[in-house]
Amino acid sequence: MIRKNEERKKLITAGILGMLTAMALAACANPFTGDGNPKNVSSPSPTRYDTGFELTGPDSYDSADTAILVDRNAQENTLTFLNLELGRRYTLSLDGTTRLYDKYGDGITLDQVQKGDIVDITFLKSKKHLTSLKLSPQAWSFEGAERYEINMVRNEVSIGSEVFKLTSNTQFLSEGRSIESMDLNPSDVLTFLGIGSQVLTVRVDKGHGYLRLENDENFVGGWIEIGQTKIQRITNDMLVLVPEGSYQVNISNKGGGGVKSVVIRRNEETVLDIGDLEIPEPQYGMVLFSMNPSSAELYIDGAKVDPSGPVSLEYGLHQLIARAEGYQSITQYIRVGKESTGIDVVLDANKTDKEEESSQESSSGQTTVNYYKVYIDAPERVEVYLDGNYMGISPCSFEKIAGTHVVTLRKTGYTTRSYTIEVDSEAKDISYSFADLVDSSSSGDSSVTDIWKEILDLLN
Repeated sequence: MIRKNEERKKLITAGILGMLTAMALAACANPFTGDGNPKNVSSPSPTRYDTGFELTGPDSYDSADTAILVDRNAQENTLTFLNLELGRRYTLSLDGTTRLYDKYGDGITLDQVQKGDIVDITFLKSKKHLTSLKLSPQAWSFEGAERYEINMVRNEVSIGSEVFKLTSNTQFLSEGRSIESMDLNPSDVLTFLGIGSQVLTVRVDKGHGYLRLENDENFVGGWIEIGQTKIQRITNDMLVLVPEGSYQVNISNKGGGGVKSVVIRRNEETVLDIGDLEIPEPQYGMVLFSMNPSSAELYIDGAKVDPSGPVSLEYGLHQLIARAEGYQSITQYIRVGKESTGIDVVLDANKTDKEEESSQESSSGQTTVNYYKVYIDAPERVEVYLDGNYMGISPCSFEKIAGTHVVTLRKTGYTTRSYTIEVDSEAKDISYSFADLVDSSSSGDSSVTDIWKEILDLLN
């Protein structure tokens, strides 16, 4: 009996020791402090199972780049970038783990990122997955620029006193679509984006449309003033390129005319009927010009006049050009509206010793290359306008005048297109062939087309 009791005690003691050992091991595996909070110790890794899914985040990347955002596919949830060094495009996917930042590091949404933006990105190259995107802090921008000069011959952009270079990577965009550099017009309001001395994106903020006059027979030879942006002589069948917006249009000829309101929409043609405007009996005013220097030549509406005595001019708007050797020529517009008036014309001396090539200047101040022509070969059978003036039906030609000009192509039922060209001063003919015009019935809002495409894809 005593032996059985001792054996029982041994079994109980062994059991108690086993329980204490198990509790000690449990405490080591998940220890707690006296206040019930877990201690700061490592816990063993749980068993891992391969599910084929790997979670990515802003810290999960193996590649980085500074690039231009050139496209977005909302249906596939991808972004396409242009590498600046190699000029190559590549596409990355994005999801809820992708982080988007402005140039200061603050979070933004994808709607705040535009095509043409210069961005710093990180991504998993093996997964083609975008982990982070930040508007590049090293990129500069000039937004809403109205005063600039683009020279496609030298591939330069002058903005104020600064000069930048256009590159093979430069993107030209309008309403989110890629365009050619020739589609830009000097009247467009643009945003420029770049790094260092290079312009990498040119975006059209405010484009242009077209204005056609109807029933204008009595005003041919007169003047059209469109807001504060454009003054032009009225010619037969003219088509005037105008920045988009609302304007007061002043029509004048021989003291008659009037003011009308128009709204110009981007890439659309607006017709303005001026048949109800009247021209009274012509009235004349005597204008006495004071010329400085006295040797300066004076041209009114392209005709040379003698400024030594009063000049009789019809009431209305007139173009004045004055020039003299060793002085800077001026071109301005004057309005005659009373019986007599006086106008002072003062020319500034040239800043260089080079003589003006006045013998090569036309009455409008442009350089004319005699006997040579510009040919418009394609597309065929469309109306051709040069700086708003009707030139004929293509193929056609016109006098070669060196400088920057706007060629407009128009055909009923098709979308009107304009191209800015740089005409050289070489003694030879030049020719241009442009893309075919697009049927206006099939050139609607591409965003609507994209929506229908997405619906059809979902149905299929």
